[in-house]
Amino acid sequence: MIPDFLVTHSGGFHADELLSTVILTRLFPEARLVRSRQEEWIKPGADRVIYDVGGQYDAEARIFDHHQRGAPVREDGQPYSSFGLIWKHYGRDYLLASAIPAEHVEAVHAAFDARFVLPIDLADNGALDPAMAGPLAGLTLPVLLETLKPVFDQSGPEADDHAFHSALAIARAFVEASVAQRAAKSRAEALVLQQIARAGEGRVLELPMGMPFRPAIVKSGADHLLFVVHPREKDWCLTGIRKADEGFALRADLPEAWAGLTGRDLEAASGVEGASFCHNGRFVAAARTREAALAMASLAVEEALSLASAASDGR
Repeated sequence: MIPDFLVTHSGGFHADELLSTVILTRLFPEARLVRSRQEEWIKPGADRVIYDVGGQYDAEARIFDHHQRGAPVREDGQPYSSFGLIWKHYGRDYLLASAIPAEHVEAVHAAFDARFVLPIDLADNGALDPAMAGPLAGLTLPVLLETLKPVFDQSGPEADDHAFHSALAIARAFVEASVAQRAAKSRAEALVLQQIARAGEGRVLELPMGMPFRPAIVKSGADHLLFVVHPREKDWCLTGIRKADEGFALRADLPEAWAGLTGRDLEAASGVEGASFCHNGRFVAAARTREAALAMASLAVEEALSLASAASDGR
């Protein structure tokens, strides 16, 4: 049954009910948003969804609070906030309503839950200390959203509600952008897997455009790949492949002799006409043409394999 009302608590707001509201108002745009703590509103009913208030968690009754004793936790014991509960029960429908292809829904739902929803849940429950972000602690999404609350001498129901709706628009932009990024990664994965199959046992992966590529490379077990080449708006890019999700170590660096060079200096050092740039960190380079980029990639592979062989012989 489509609800007539979306009910959350009045007064000061936090990221979890703001973000829950983003999901629910997308699914039920005709429902009236009610911010109240009055018993008549926070009591379950067939005409409403209640969240972050009410002292109960009952998905069938459509009430999703997490402040009560025996509050719901995930399978691994980590706590839910109202956002996590709403995402658990309504997230897939939200993705479908956002035109995410059905075959990508589960992957996007899980990725968004792990990287976006869970941190909000943990922060809201005090299970994640914002101070761990160091100097950036005041710039996390929950903190930034809460800075949109009225200041002390702008109190009152109207001020709170006005601030909530202003913050809601900002929260919506973050959710939509984050979901779009994760959906794009799913689309990219399909394209990269196709190109990996075409590359065969080659060490260089050529892509039709810049896109996230490492997850698909790891998923496919293409451990032999060392570099990626793809076109940009006005030139071609040659980039290394990181060994792990965290950190900057690469499977293979670009040649040391190219580091920090541009234009004719790089052409002379590489012997490739059209070579235009190599970052001093040796993780990315550029060329004016596809042919030049592939030639640079071939030379980089040759040197990387030679260095690896020498290192192996020296053991």
